Amino acid sequence: MTTWDGFQAFATTPMAAPPPPGTPPRRLEERLAYHSRFVTVRTPAIDALAKNVRTLMILGRHQTVTARPSLIVTGPAGAGKTTALLQVGRACHLAHTRRHGAAAAAGRVPVAYVLVPPAASAKTLATEFARYLGIPVAASMSQAQITNAVCHTYTSAGVQLVMIDEVHRLNPRTTTGAQSADLIKDLTERIGATFVYAGINVTTTPLFTGVRGAQLAGRASLIDCAAFPARLGDSEPFRDLVKAMEAALDLRHHRPGTLPKLAPYLHERTAGRIGSLARLVRQAAITALVDGTERITKTTLEAIRLDHLAEQHYRPCSRDTSTR
Repeated sequence: MTTWDGFQAFATTPMAAPPPPGTPPRRLEERLAYHSRFVTVRTPAIDALAKNVRTLMILGRHQTVTARPSLIVTGPAGAGKTTALLQVGRACHLAHTRRHGAAAAAGRVPVAYVLVPPAASAKTLATEFARYLGIPVAASMSQAQITNAVCHTYTSAGVQLVMIDEVHRLNPRTTTGAQSADLIKDLTERIGATFVYAGINVTTTPLFTGVRGAQLAGRASLIDCAAFPARLGDSEPFRDLVKAMEAALDLRHHRPGTLPKLAPYLHERTAGRIGSLARLVRQAAITALVDGTERITKTTLEAIRLDHLAEQHYRPCSRDTSTR
């Protein structure tokens, strides 16, 4: 995913989808593969990010004097930040191909996706940008030389959207972190693209502190990718999310409505995080396929161990309830 070939393969591979009504049943191997990939539910965070990215790309299209306005997707771990980022990147890539045609789009790179390495220095981060487009980097090259090569190649390739994930790893309070933050600022001013960042609870990290943090905060809008609440006014966002996932299941004996009825339990189990919920439903579906029951029940769900964060949230609540 963090190379152009990998991202292009992701963007052009058809998304997983349940079988249309009336089609012949799929083989077990096909359904196992389907539930392993599973559907991507369109969430409010994806919609908000897509709308804002589209607007900012138009806004910055002819802006050449200063860095273009940017976006930061923030929220807790497992809340779907990376998924939202990648889905918007996919949409941008496909829109570019539709607009210009496959032949004209060949050799152009509308979207770049880069991960911030742990304890990244400016040089290692610049190298990640180079690696995405396969720009040769020799050990003897300085950070400035790598950066110049990145800016030249990204501009020549027509990169329009740069997505930087795991941005919470940057700490401008340290020397290397400050240099990495300066590198990103330099790239935003030299590459004619819209920059979108994603990270865990970035407003509580050092990223927004000091002069560099103030510069970033002054240019970036926030998209909050929070956990889904059980209830929001008259609506039930989490139950709606569960319904959408249940509707996408390809299990022959599953009873529709089972999972929405378990929404309070599922919310407690996952703390409302879409990442934990998707993992729980996918694992339960695969378990039901393997054991031949072809249905998901609360017993099925209870037998599955989730990520440590979700389990730490759920188990103490269960113990407290059992002692009352």
